This record gives sequence, structure tokens and C-alpha cells, in this order.
Amino acid sequence: MKIFHNKLVRDSIPKIIEDDGKKCVYRKLERVELNNALVAKLSEEGSEFLDAVNLEELADILEVVHALIEVNNFSHEDVEKIRLMKQEQRGAFFQGIFLEYVIE
Repeated sequence: MKIFHNKLVRDSIPKIIEDDGKKCVYRKLERVELNNALVAKLSEEGSEFLDAVNLEELADILEVVHALIEVNNFSHEDVEKIRLMKQEQRGAFFQGIFLEYVIE
């Protein structure tokens, strides 16, 4: 019986499946396709975090963010520098401010 997944999985998943005595068919994505799959995975992991709200799901989100940094040839240091700069200039999200509307 074939069970279709058609989604990005962690690098060791094929070996884990084969070690369990099963066979799997997979392919390696090229950079643009991988970037798109990672963005989709970020959404998937975000939904899973909303359902569970735990450290494991949050760690999965962070893993996808790290992969996006790598696949786009960004540096972790540059991302962190920009994050801190934006935090200093515009604040973070700690206070939970929800902007309803602006009157002009």
C-alpha cells in the first residue's frame, strides 16, 4: 500500500523509514523549489504550533527558519542584526499590541 505525503521532511526521514523495513520514494529539491517548500513548511509548522503550543513545535519552526537562512545564502548573524535593529526602531511583539485601525 502506498501512502502519499508529497511534502518536505527532515533529512533523516528516508533512513528512518527504511530502517523500519519500509521503502520510500523521494527526490532532492533544487534551490527555488526548496525555498518554496520551506515557506509552505513554515506555514504547516505554524499551524501545528497553534494546535499544540509546545517547545517541540516551536523548535520545528526554528529549524525551518534556519533552513530558509541557509537556502537563501543569508547569514545567521545578519538576520539577527536586522532583527535587533528592527526591535530597537519599531519594538518587538512582547506587549501584544493589536492595531485595529488608524484615523487619518
